[in-house]
Amino acid sequence: MSLAVLKFGGTSVGDGAAMRQAAQIIREATTRWDRVVVVTSAMGKSGDPRDNVKVTDLLLEAARSAAAGDGESYPRARRMLADKHHAAINATISNADERQRIGDEIDHLLSGFEMLCASVRVLGEVTPRALDAIAGLGERMAARILAGALRSIGVAAEPLDATDFIVTTDRYQSATPLMEPTRERTIARLTPLLQAGIVPVVTGFIGATQAGVPTTLGRGGSDYSASIIAAALDADEVFNYTDVDGVLTSDPRIVPNARTIEVLTAQEMSEMAYFGASVLHPMTIAPLVEKNIPLRVKNTFNPSHPGTLIVHRHEAAPSSSVIKAVTAIKNVSMMTVSGGGLKGVPGIAGRTFMAVARTNTSVLMISQASSEQNICFVIPKQAAPSVVVELSAEFSREMEHGEINPIENFDEASIITAVGMGISETPGVSGRVFSALGARNINVFAIAQGSSECAISMIVAADRCDEAVRALHALTEG
Repeated sequence: MSLAVLKFGGTSVGDGAAMRQAAQIIREATTRWDRVVVVTSAMGKSGDPRDNVKVTDLLLEAARSAAAGDGESYPRARRMLADKHHAAINATISNADERQRIGDEIDHLLSGFEMLCASVRVLGEVTPRALDAIAGLGERMAARILAGALRSIGVAAEPLDATDFIVTTDRYQSATPLMEPTRERTIARLTPLLQAGIVPVVTGFIGATQAGVPTTLGRGGSDYSASIIAAALDADEVFNYTDVDGVLTSDPRIVPNARTIEVLTAQEMSEMAYFGASVLHPMTIAPLVEKNIPLRVKNTFNPSHPGTLIVHRHEAAPSSSVIKAVTAIKNVSMMTVSGGGLKGVPGIAGRTFMAVARTNTSVLMISQASSEQNICFVIPKQAAPSVVVELSAEFSREMEHGEINPIENFDEASIITAVGMGISETPGVSGRVFSALGARNINVFAIAQGSSECAISMIVAADRCDEAVRALHALTEG
């Protein structure tokens, strides 16, 4: 029997009108697929310019303010969250008794949120574990309302908390799913509902440790949740509904003429997500690859648009241009460890990255000169001061002897990445990339090209980032 997983992002459930639209899409899907599973994000901003409430952001801001001793922010946040969710309930759920019941459930969850924040204020700190308990409340509220909206239009639906079946490590704030127990529990929990013709509406973003402690999968993790569930259930296809017509060739805020890409490979999409394309969580593709499950990115508010189909390499349609997209990551720092003492000395790179790891900093890109006298890597800008301190301590002896130079930090940098299958094996592509930048007098400070064959990443000055993206985007036109 055919099975589709439909995931809806924050703007797709941002208010009552958006939820009604999502519900109509789900109802239509139930006529085309034997079984449908829905995964929802927390409510995001709606189309109303007066609405500036992004639920997860507000929850986390309130918790951190409470940890700082603020006793006013979290009660105010509760009122704002109650207003937003009750407005959605009133706009989507027709039955008065059900409106009351779901409203009571929302109020109960918000009371728990307020109690957690009060405890955090007393303790004077908020741990990653506490943040995860608070951050997942938005999805739990949204799932209940969306399931109610579906029942109001005649679709049997039941909200489910993913903490019951997505099993993760205990790395709070960015947990990793444990696929074997997750698969077993997902099948056991969802299959009876699907067999009964009920649409499960599952909370995205959250899971739980094997001991049952709530965790989150990292920001944007609802995309990841949908893929985890799809892989566990051997789904036929995943549909990721957002507020744009699929995956674009670049950020339209930088490139106004950015276009929707019809087909991407999993490798291309993974590179784009990692290097700044915000349409999908970077880990979204991974669970789908082994099961060969395609994913389509579509627009909730323009559902007739075909969107972007993400498939595996051998299925990909040919493209008129080797370069399909250009992405950018801003607010990064380029760190350089250099000196004659690096040449031919085993373990320098290991010591470098172990020092970075001690600061809990992710390395976004690495480049090393062939002379072995220079290791260059890129990290988030806010982490640069602590990384410089740690590296300086690690190599203090070598610096005293002049073997390693003081750590260099260029913190006005951006990463630009050109993405497309076969970049490394197509003659002349690299030359065209650097010629396009050279024609604009844009200097490239470092480059990296991985073995994936589908991306070239470059470091440019932050103030030339947008210009560099536009220059390379012209190459996507063939």
